[in-house]
Amino acid sequence: MENNGVRLTPEQARSALADTEQVRASAAALSATPWPTWFFVALTLYVAALPIVYGGMMADSDWLLPGPAWMGVMLAITAVYGALYAVAAKGWRNRTGVALRLDVLPKRASVPLVVCLPVLLVGAALAFRATGRPEWLIGASLISAALSIGFHLAFVRLHRKTA
Repeated sequence: MENNGVRLTPEQARSALADTEQVRASAAALSATPWPTWFFVALTLYVAALPIVYGGMMADSDWLLPGPAWMGVMLAITAVYGALYAVAAKGWRNRTGVALRLDVLPKRASVPLVVCLPVLLVGAALAFRATGRPEWLIGASLISAALSIGFHLAFVRLHRKTA
């Protein structure tokens, strides 16, 4: 390998490769940095609201709101969440030059969340529909919020370890 007409020694080449690997690790650490706090709060509120909205959508009769209103609420909160995610991702990319990524998180933390959260959200709505008891929705809402907070704290700890 040549550099401005000068051949690199094997030690220099290894050093350059090590520097490249350090840059990759640094970029991965940056992309694993926690969401902005305001987005973390918005995400927690969103996942806490989902069980209640799903329950309202799946209720046999009108529960608190008419059925179509629940669909409107779902579309509205999802649109707001999507817009806030876009703002958070753009702000993060502008500050760090790295996109917000979840694939750098340990699989032992992210896979159970990705599997369990939908089961929790839909399961609570189905249990509510079968029993008519809103405790299922309230419990799922509290568990979802706790999962969001726990995942964020794990995100913070991961960043501190890699930073």
